[in-house]
Amino acid sequence: MDWLMGKSKAKPNGKKPAAEEKKMYLEPEYTKSRITDIGFKELVVLPREIDLNEWLASNTTTFFHHVNLQYSTISEFCTGEACQTMAVCNTQYYWYDERGKKVKCTAPQYVDFVMSSVQKLVTDEDVFPTKYGREFPSSFESLVKKICKYLFHVLAHIYWSHFKETLALELHGHLNTLYVHFILFAREFNLLDPKDTAVMDDLTEVLCSGGGGGEGASSGGAGAQNHGKER
Repeated sequence: MDWLMGKSKAKPNGKKPAAEEKKMYLEPEYTKSRITDIGFKELVVLPREIDLNEWLASNTTTFFHHVNLQYSTISEFCTGEACQTMAVCNTQYYWYDERGKKVKCTAPQYVDFVMSSVQKLVTDEDVFPTKYGREFPSSFESLVKKICKYLFHVLAHIYWSHFKETLALELHGHLNTLYVHFILFAREFNLLDPKDTAVMDDLTEVLCSGGGGGEGASSGGAGAQNHGKER
């Protein structure tokens, strides 16, 4: 788990968004799109008789798989040439290795660092235990917060740089549903620092007001799978 010593930092990239570059993802015809009209605000609440760490593990693992899947739908467009930096609006994210050294990387490289690192973590029995009698580490909540921060970066990049492709694939309803569920879950358990998510506050306000429900066609989406330990 060397990556746990690493970190990512966001810095202004010195560029202002082009005035003519509208945030297409904020247009009402797109923000109302969901694949379900369920109220996620109630869905994310810790169920009675469920251990908090189990609930965090279950949902974090599920969000990782869904964000990874959502990114895979546009990954062919997220190339080193098209996305030379991991940028969202006027913010650029940097990856730091286990020695604290800044790694200059393109957006697809950054996402690969994220997905590979999180995959290693969620499949580690010492961190995300599935066997009966195994305990969660004392650092578990801080690790979940770090995972959520990285997953947010990926979601934000999809909106900022690849919403047109997502729209062309007619997957914006899936993206909106995933974003709402993820943000409301993170809010419920204070897993994201508001300073880290401020770059997407305009979208969050539009999508997550009123409990995150929207106009949808079917039930489903980014529901949490059961992480439960084997008994």
